[in-house]
Amino acid sequence: MSKKSISQIKEEFEQADAAQLESLYEIYGSDERSGVQKLIGAYRKKAEAMQKERMRLEAMRSFEHKYSDKHGGTYSLICGIDEAGRGPLAGPVVAGAVILPDDCEILYLNDSKKLSPAKRELLYDEIMEKAEAVGVGMASPARIDEINILQATYEAMREAVSNLGVSPQLLLNDAVTIPDVSIPQVPIIKGDAKSVSIAAASIIAKVTRDRLMVQYDEILPGYGFAQHKGYGSKEHIEAIRRLGPTPIHRQTFIKNFVV
Repeated sequence: MSKKSISQIKEEFEQADAAQLESLYEIYGSDERSGVQKLIGAYRKKAEAMQKERMRLEAMRSFEHKYSDKHGGTYSLICGIDEAGRGPLAGPVVAGAVILPDDCEILYLNDSKKLSPAKRELLYDEIMEKAEAVGVGMASPARIDEINILQATYEAMREAVSNLGVSPQLLLNDAVTIPDVSIPQVPIIKGDAKSVSIAAASIIAKVTRDRLMVQYDEILPGYGFAQHKGYGSKEHIEAIRRLGPTPIHRQTFIKNFVV
């Protein structure tokens, strides 16, 4: 009987689940064609990468597992919180709050700063689809000028929690303890890289804010908001000096650039 073509074998691999892949490795392991061996090598490498990714995600669930009632802890509704936009010269500071189902798998979930814009957009959609609850809060540039960026960030975080639609029993925060919140809190240094819930919140906050800055770019052209998202790039500072500040600029942040 003639051998299957490499394209036929490739189709088998593409349709196989993890258990079936092991069988295919055995069936075609002795096939001497270099194309078949390259195919096996590629799928083995892909499987190893997926295993590493799942192990990374499992490590990022350590805080959720520590406190979850399903893993010997106390709480059933654990919420991750993070912000985006504390540093820019323009635009609001945005906070995200996310409650994920226990052991929810969202592959490649990570600190939003470590992800490409395209990847963040894809993960945003997946988080919105799989999360038990998502809340967003923000503080305007005027509010930042009024009460300072730290207090405005806390305000945005409290708003994000209140917009969840459900009451979380525990907050996992990226580095901070939010004042005037009665819910128990756990601040985690670099939490957006250590907790799946905080990572999800960081993506929600970042994508929400970036989309808003793209809209501002259409309303207020000439400043490049769609590119730099309000951060203090050389081009942005030159535009402020050339065109003057806009209503979305933080006056307390740009006072050194405006004569």
